[in-house]
Amino acid sequence: MIGSLDTTTLQHLWWLLCSVVGALFIFLTFVQGGQTLLWQVAKSDLEKSLVINSLGRKWELTFTTLVLFGGALFAAFPKFYATSFGGAYWVWVLILFTFIVQAVSYEYRKKENNLLGEKVYELFLFINGSVGILLIGAAVGTFFTGSNFVLSGYNFVTWTHPLRGLEAAFSLFNLSLGLFLVFNARTIGSMYLINNIDFSATPELETRLRNACWTSFLCSLPFLGYVLVSLLLMKGYTVDGNGVVSMVSRKYLANLLANPWLLGLLAAGLVLVISGVLSTAKTSKTGGIWMGGLGTVLVGLTVLLLPAYNNTPFYPSKADLQSSLTIANASSSHYTLTAMTYVAIAIPFVLAYVAYVWWAMDRTKLTADEVQSEAY
Repeated sequence: MIGSLDTTTLQHLWWLLCSVVGALFIFLTFVQGGQTLLWQVAKSDLEKSLVINSLGRKWELTFTTLVLFGGALFAAFPKFYATSFGGAYWVWVLILFTFIVQAVSYEYRKKENNLLGEKVYELFLFINGSVGILLIGAAVGTFFTGSNFVLSGYNFVTWTHPLRGLEAAFSLFNLSLGLFLVFNARTIGSMYLINNIDFSATPELETRLRNACWTSFLCSLPFLGYVLVSLLLMKGYTVDGNGVVSMVSRKYLANLLANPWLLGLLAAGLVLVISGVLSTAKTSKTGGIWMGGLGTVLVGLTVLLLPAYNNTPFYPSKADLQSSLTIANASSSHYTLTAMTYVAIAIPFVLAYVAYVWWAMDRTKLTADEVQSEAY
């Protein structure tokens, strides 16, 4: 059955699978959001240990999902990988650097006689949660606003801006998307910590986390509003049947209207996030992370699908429209996509294993006694 699928169907299927992984990564950035809350909500060594140890049990899931997202894009859409990483390398190097210092921080923060001291590693965690997520948002924003590259007839990429990708952070739209992701990560990070920690020894920490959930959500709203209004009004890139790319008015509004199920995903996602925030910040319930997490996945899925479907270049070039990448001209061959689809049959089993591991780790809430023996 899989072998009989045509190339166009496989290309759309793999953009969907990559987008699902990307959306799951956005949910898992609650780890990064929690890291930025550390200095705001943890006022004692015990509270700090509870926050860091709770996040330390999940940080590898976020990192692994980011690697999986990059690997899936590399295999399914290698031309995008080569163009973006080959041209906009400074933004990707900085993003990866923030994740490297995160890994080092969890490994060495509590090591005896560590060279830099706990405060420095906590600063690294803050940089990963703020700068790293901001740059990821700016990079995703270029799916809508375009990038500065030209491809030769041999697919050799020439980047036309000296900042090599960092210029994306100076676009108001890209910056707003990045800041929304930062504050959304803080929102779901506080939801996660509320759900994962036993606050019997630290009731003030619970109060501060519930307040942080509300204030982070309020801070995210202006940036979310700007991104949504811009998407409805901005010019976008389109490709015709001959592969010619041009600019049209309100392209992404047209994409939403052509795919009303995307509009449904976006609306359902926003409702779930708001429900999770109200449940966490305005009641004593602890399960808001599940509504907020699922809502974040649905919103992230919409953001990643919107710039690719309905004859839209997902990686447009501002410097040369005809160099823009679509899921048709950037994908692997039919043979490769077919082979990958057979392998992808194992994905539900992998997800089931991850869910089981998550359940096993969170069967009991993290207590003050446990963190005395943890290494983070």
